[in-house]
Amino acid sequence: MSRIHDVGGTDLTTPLDVNDDFAGFHHEWEARVFAINRVLLKAGVYNLDEFRYATERIEPEAYRNASYYERWLLAIEMLAREKGLVP
Repeated sequence: MSRIHDVGGTDLTTPLDVNDDFAGFHHEWEARVFAINRVLLKAGVYNLDEFRYATERIEPEAYRNASYYERWLLAIEMLAREKGLVP
């Protein structure tokens, strides 16, 4: 089953930004999302496979409209609900 994140063999609809400055984080909140993910992984709340699968299950429209770290945040929120960390 093909999902929105699987672009293999398809034409991308948005061009790559080759002028990106390759900064690790463009906003402070992105670094915080990265840190939250590291803490939850290290604590064993979920593993990397679960995290990847959560990003794959993001609704196509939300996935398409989200930035890289927004997708991470959506996946973390999904896993936190599924693991009973938040209602």
